[in-house]
Amino acid sequence: MSPASPTLSVLDLVPVRSDQATGDALAASLSLARAADELGYRRYWLAEHHNMPAVAATNPPVLVGLVASATSRILVGSGGVMLPNHAPLVVAEQFALLEAAFPGRIDLGIGRAPGSDPVTSYALRHGAGGVSDEIVSRFPEYVDNVLAMMEPAGVGLSVQGRTYPLRATPQARSVPTIWLLGSSDYSARLAAEKGMPYVFAHHFSGSGTAEALALYREHFRPSPELAEPRTFLTVNAVVAGTEDEAARLALPQLLAMLALRTGQELTPQRLVEEAEKVELSAPHLELVQAMAERWVIGDPARARARIEELAASYGVDEVMVHPVAGAWTGTEPGASPAREETLRLLAA
Repeated sequence: MSPASPTLSVLDLVPVRSDQATGDALAASLSLARAADELGYRRYWLAEHHNMPAVAATNPPVLVGLVASATSRILVGSGGVMLPNHAPLVVAEQFALLEAAFPGRIDLGIGRAPGSDPVTSYALRHGAGGVSDEIVSRFPEYVDNVLAMMEPAGVGLSVQGRTYPLRATPQARSVPTIWLLGSSDYSARLAAEKGMPYVFAHHFSGSGTAEALALYREHFRPSPELAEPRTFLTVNAVVAGTEDEAARLALPQLLAMLALRTGQELTPQRLVEEAEKVELSAPHLELVQAMAERWVIGDPARARARIEELAASYGVDEVMVHPVAGAWTGTEPGASPAREETLRLLAA
């Protein structure tokens, strides 16, 4: 890429195809992470989603540990941990241990969304010890708790007139970089208020990105950890040798997003040949085409130019690529060659 090109990173939801078991999907993601590490990508983030047939990224700290162990250089983090699903102390303990094991390589991205359907969300948040709406309303407090407990000095917890020291881990020497993630003005304002780095979910939302980033930059208050706004862009990407091949490889994920947005039954990700047999109504075809226009889909030259255009448009020097290329019938179940090829072609 040209000298003005943005730094590239990777977002992974650990997709599960119709020809894969969960173990196959994990093996494919670990291979993808090793490829990103070798190709010089800056960071590799793993999402949190629950009870979805096509997504195996249910537990970011476990995945972060697996990926960090399988790589040597790349920053590894959560994109993100959905904090209302968990006790703040548990999150702080998990990522303090990861930082201790891989010092200087861990990012903790925190989000507020459920990451699942209402029933699964209830099961998660009831186990976290509270009513869902109450937990969400206390999100800013929970963020403060995580920030404080991860500091090496910890915090003092007052109980019955006595102060008890509370630390995420004993003898910490460093703290992960903690990011606030979101897809609304709320998260942008909160990140600005707390002086935290912030990422808007452009790959999922596709709209409102410019407004959220402008709000974040305008209202940013410097903090001891961050002197000025820090952000990057996330995009869905499929890159192949030709435009036609890239469009075909993008279809399985486009159909998965169509199902999610229109309330259809969710299934494991189709293989390309399976996806091409699906007949779409005119309104659904229009929605798929509109989504595709917001993604980066094409040959290497066109894809790199599009990423540079997006980075310039949103004023960022880093773009996190979510490689969503599908697979052909007969692909090795424990591999995702088209996803790896997307990373290779973009990094060339």
